Amino acid sequence: MQGLQARLPQLLAALWWGSLTAMGVAVQVLFATWPSTPAAGAAAALLAAQTWISIACCVLLLMFSKQKHAQKQEPWAQDALVFVLGGLLLALLGQYGVLPRVLAKQGEVWFYVGLLLYVLQWLCALRLAWRLMAPGQGELRS
Repeated sequence: MQGLQARLPQLLAALWWGSLTAMGVAVQVLFATWPSTPAAGAAAALLAAQTWISIACCVLLLMFSKQKHAQKQEPWAQDALVFVLGGLLLALLGQYGVLPRVLAKQGEVWFYVGLLLYVLQWLCALRLAWRLMAPGQGELRS
């Protein structure tokens, strides 16, 4: 069980980054194949689902960043939590701050702001996954 617990942060980071990547591709395919009005609604639903995946992964990563009754954070978390918290904030800002404005067609600039937030979240997830999969991070602790 300790092996799973030691590798769970890696799995969560991979799930977070992979789901962001897959969702980015899916939304692009959606807009390329459907008329824009139905595609926008479907894309919004997909992005809402992605936000919940991001929230779940980030909250679980925060939970696993420090063992119960431990004085210090896990070694992987000491310099990586900024990416977890940043990604979580970007996901929430994108979903609840920008996406409603995009759907209300309040200007093209909101689309680009949302895209920027999504790319920054993708980079946070990638940086976290890269950090967790660095040599020495996947070794089991005794």
